[in-house]
Amino acid sequence: MLLALSLPALAGGAYSVVNKTQGAYQDVRDNLQMAIEGKGLKITNTNHIADMLERTGKDIGETRVVYENAEQFEFCSATISRHMMEADPHSIVMCPYSIVVYKVPGDANVYVAYRKPPASKKPALKKALGELEALLQGIIKDAL
Repeated sequence: MLLALSLPALAGGAYSVVNKTQGAYQDVRDNLQMAIEGKGLKITNTNHIADMLERTGKDIGETRVVYENAEQFEFCSATISRHMMEADPHSIVMCPYSIVVYKVPGDANVYVAYRKPPASKKPALKKALGELEALLQGIIKDAL
């Protein structure tokens, strides 16, 4: 059973939106996966970031544990991506979208975060980026 206390907070300046919740990491992770798939989206890749940092840290002499658990889900929306790229072909760099779920040592919270879409003065791109942010926020709301 997930005990949700979702508190959105802007972290790291203007580049990310971080939400925190209470509960078991695996429950939050599974809820996030179901929320993405519940929007009719296919997760194309799952990056196991905590595992990667642990594995590569040994190779470069770093031993600090950054995350107890950390995963990144990559996915896309054909509709929103199409709107973005029609508005500006260079917005291809926004795909795939990603949401991360992670837990840091010594902290009871589980965090769910995404990169904040950039601002644009182009009306069509601004609208598409707004659609993207609404999608990402909606997924997290459903998950938490």
